[in-house]
Amino acid sequence: MKLKKEFIPYDTSSESLLVPVSGAGFSGLVKGNKTLGVILGLLKQDTTEKEIVSAMLAQFDAPEEVIAGDVHRALAELRRIGALEE
Repeated sequence: MKLKKEFIPYDTSSESLLVPVSGAGFSGLVKGNKTLGVILGLLKQDTTEKEIVSAMLAQFDAPEEVIAGDVHRALAELRRIGALEE
């Protein structure tokens, strides 16, 4: 899976944003924390949920079940708005 080209990730100093462009089928703005920013960065290339969790474990000091849950919820929301190519 990877992020559709109709969605542009953008990071500010304090939050991560996902901005849809015309034709995205979703109008709105997705706001999240730095964790979302890392997930969106990993989704620029074709990847799997398991690979995202592994990359996050290498970057953050948190239990695997917490990271896996966060990744799962983020991906579910991205699927809901149609932001992922699967």
